Amino acid sequence: MSISVNALFNLSGKTALVTGGGQGIGRAIVLALAENGANVIVNYLSNYVLARQTAEEAALFGVKVWLWPFDLSQNNIVEAYQKFVLENGCNVDILVTNASMQIRENWDEISDNDFEKQINVNIRSTLRLIESVTPYMKKNKWGRILNIGSVQQVRPHNQMCVYAATKAALVNLVKNLVPQLAPYGITINNLAPGTIHTGRNNEVLADMDYRKKTEATIPLGFIGEPIDCAGLALLLCSDAGRYITGVDYLVDGGMGLCY
Repeated sequence: MSISVNALFNLSGKTALVTGGGQGIGRAIVLALAENGANVIVNYLSNYVLARQTAEEAALFGVKVWLWPFDLSQNNIVEAYQKFVLENGCNVDILVTNASMQIRENWDEISDNDFEKQINVNIRSTLRLIESVTPYMKKNKWGRILNIGSVQQVRPHNQMCVYAATKAALVNLVKNLVPQLAPYGITINNLAPGTIHTGRNNEVLADMDYRKKTEATIPLGFIGEPIDCAGLALLLCSDAGRYITGVDYLVDGGMGLCY
């Protein structure tokens, strides 16, 4: 029986949770999933205006959209998730753990507080959310989990020691969970962006000397945009990616190859 390529990307009837979905890469992924039929839960921390704008744009595709304001550094993430889905009737088929905490500091000047923030948001919240969504996915014998990593997993940065370590940990988490989730039809992968023009990078990229030095480390020669990550995310979150699991994809213009 032949299946059209377009049908493989159709997410109608599925619901996706995208953490940090109000802006940047998260926003681009939210809109890509919504355009292909997925209902979307947009998690955000504080920027309600951008999150609402993203939700309104996603809703134009005729899908359901929910806003979930929650700080992923908090300890009660499992309880908060369960309460949200129960109140809104929106069990999750697709989880995209996009939100992260990045604090630029020299490795020997990192405070305990800044260390814990990055660990809690980047690793602990990811593990707890996976723990929260998988029972429903297992029941349906279908699920997609996509962690958003970073080129810093493979390319050292003198002010991102802890951030890079957390992103490398996500790759190991993916590989450990593959054999445990695969029997239930759940795939789990990692998408690692390079330097992407997002709000987080606006300040450093405004420094033209810094920008030129960064571009010189990218074989393709330019800074990426959030949309550059959305196509691969759509593939890995749909039936088009049903035979892909346990993989770490660099979306970085070749930056990870240059040391």
